[in-house]
Amino acid sequence: MLFNSISFALFLPIVFFLYWFVLQKSVRNQNILLLLSSYFFYACWDWRFLFLLVFSTLLDYYTGLKMSGAANSIEKKFWLWLSVSINLGFLGFFKYYNFFAETFADAIANLGIHIDTWTLQIILPVGISFYTFHGLSYVIDIYNDKIKAEKNFIDYSVFVSFFPLLVAGPIERATHLLPQIQKKRIFEFAAAADGVKQILWGLFKKIVIADQCAKYVNLIFDHSADYSGSTLVVGAVLFAFQIYGDFSGYSDIALGTARLFGIDLLRNFAFPYFSRDIAEFWRRWHISLSTWFRDYLYVPLGGSRGGTWLKVRNTFIIFLVSGFWHGANWTFIMWGLLNALYIMPSILFNTNRNNLDIVATGRLLPSLKDFAAILLTFSLTVLAWIFFRSDTVTGAFEYIGTIFSKSLFTMPSIFPKLQILLVLFFIVIEWMGRQQQFAIATLGNQKPKVMRYAFYYLLILMIVVFNGNSQQFIYFQF
Repeated sequence: MLFNSISFALFLPIVFFLYWFVLQKSVRNQNILLLLSSYFFYACWDWRFLFLLVFSTLLDYYTGLKMSGAANSIEKKFWLWLSVSINLGFLGFFKYYNFFAETFADAIANLGIHIDTWTLQIILPVGISFYTFHGLSYVIDIYNDKIKAEKNFIDYSVFVSFFPLLVAGPIERATHLLPQIQKKRIFEFAAAADGVKQILWGLFKKIVIADQCAKYVNLIFDHSADYSGSTLVVGAVLFAFQIYGDFSGYSDIALGTARLFGIDLLRNFAFPYFSRDIAEFWRRWHISLSTWFRDYLYVPLGGSRGGTWLKVRNTFIIFLVSGFWHGANWTFIMWGLLNALYIMPSILFNTNRNNLDIVATGRLLPSLKDFAAILLTFSLTVLAWIFFRSDTVTGAFEYIGTIFSKSLFTMPSIFPKLQILLVLFFIVIEWMGRQQQFAIATLGNQKPKVMRYAFYYLLILMIVVFNGNSQQFIYFQF
């Protein structure tokens, strides 16, 4: 069930009505409704994998209880590693089995030994990376005595499988979401209206920006050998906006939908393409994943507490693991490696915390220095995205090689003027709203109501007009 589908447009109002107008007096009944709705939502993808979601939920719920009642640290550690091993085992099997089998066969072939690789036609359960990380953070936090085990199975199950975040995040923490699930929620019209605006902006990002860019991105990347370097630049830039519009659009719809039910989810994007260096970019892109790796991998490895070598090692580990998390392909690992190299100067010279403020705060335009820094950071990011989008590492290098050839200085053979105008419109709105939680949160609040609503209706009109090229959300595959 896609967020931008008719079925979701029917599903959401029904759940909303039952939640606020039938079950509003009982938090327990509201949570049961959320759980059943979430399982129905997930089953619409593939009902068979609903059993895997329930098993993962039961495993971590039971593990949490056993760790809380452990007689000593050894028993507590046993239950932690049992949960971690099983969770990562399932994730590894569904996501990485064929990758490792084929990589092993290729390595052996280089030694002159040829073997028949037994690979499986494995269907990747949608959202497995996200709900697995929900459960892992929960059991790790219990082990570190940051939280106590949740005894209410319904409440814990909603934390794992709350439908707005179930298939593509944000990756929530029990310390943030569980208290909201347990307390009584009161309907607030202002919060609900804010949620609807965020859903609207998310749909615009997805349908008008991401899906329309996808048409040209697919054409250019799938036939890159046929195009000039200038055309490949167009494809790479459009992919940068496709993946941002797609994933941040999903996050906006998820956060806006959660607000309709009186729940605030973690922010996942904070206008990353206005970053002035790579360190700032990673504080603003997929925030819930970046902070997850920071808290549960980078810090336990020693973080930045040791010498230079330790910081360098830990940074490379984080980015390589992040790349591998995204998919079983060497292209993602190269993408992670490239970003690690990008961020290295700021790690070595301790400048990674230089840009903590919002660029050009209180000003209409950035300074020339900030603009140049934004342009450089965006260019480096676009270059890295080529590896992310390409099917093979060789294909990515060939793509980049063509860009840095004489054909870069020719006119691009594909230059979709309408889509580029839409992207420019999108950039302007994002820039104007960069100091808010999402671009149109307060945009136009000082203007007459008729102007604000004209803008909202314009967005709706564009969503309707461009809704014919529906694409699955990119991050469903991760």
